[in-house]
Amino acid sequence: MHVLLDTCALIWAISEPDAMTDRAREVLTAPETSVLLSPISCAEVACAVERGRLELDRHWKLWFRHFVELNAWHSVDIDLAIIEEAYSLPEPFHRDPADRILVATARVMSCAVLTADRKILDYPHVETIW
Repeated sequence: MHVLLDTCALIWAISEPDAMTDRAREVLTAPETSVLLSPISCAEVACAVERGRLELDRHWKLWFRHFVELNAWHSVDIDLAIIEEAYSLPEPFHRDPADRILVATARVMSCAVLTADRKILDYPHVETIW
């Protein structure tokens, strides 16, 4: 099974796993699960640190790369197909470009999004896990 972490799930998986549901933790730690992430999550982490909404124990670049490598998560390139999908999602979908890219990535990769984001959970055109 492949799952795509949304940014909040990625942060919680690293720093606050108890904030995740039992189901989310089970899927994330199952040996058969391949965990994917989008580089847009790196941008969201950087912005959260810059705005003071997230505090890390090291520079965001080092933090992000360390935990991606430590957990053997796989980055999915944001290519033309993902951008095309992001801006042609079946309506209704909200305007947040990062969420659009995450949902599009999951749709292109045929995987579920691991997320607590109610807007993504309520979107009927992508599989979600929480």
